[in-house]
Amino acid sequence: MIRHMVMVRLKPGVDTETKALFDRFGAMVDSFDGLLSFSGGPYSSPEGINRGFNYGFSMDFRDAASRDRYLPSPEHVAIAQDIGPLLDGSFEDSVVAFDYEY
Repeated sequence: MIRHMVMVRLKPGVDTETKALFDRFGAMVDSFDGLLSFSGGPYSSPEGINRGFNYGFSMDFRDAASRDRYLPSPEHVAIAQDIGPLLDGSFEDSVVAFDYEY
């Protein structure tokens, strides 16, 4: 299995838009073969080591092939484009993705 984790730095006041985007990701669990789960939300740890990243989500895929089909999929590309205007800075400075196999 593959866990795909993404941390983003979003502009203040975009909670409603972010929830709608996360709902779209969640809806893909039932429609995208190999996507097993989605979970996401705002930063909530008292540790304070989020380095300005204020939202995050994770997705579990059955295998690397499922993840690899997801990345260029029209659904993923559309959501990524819609997140762009909500970012607090450039894509390179405001998004971190990290995948691992387990």
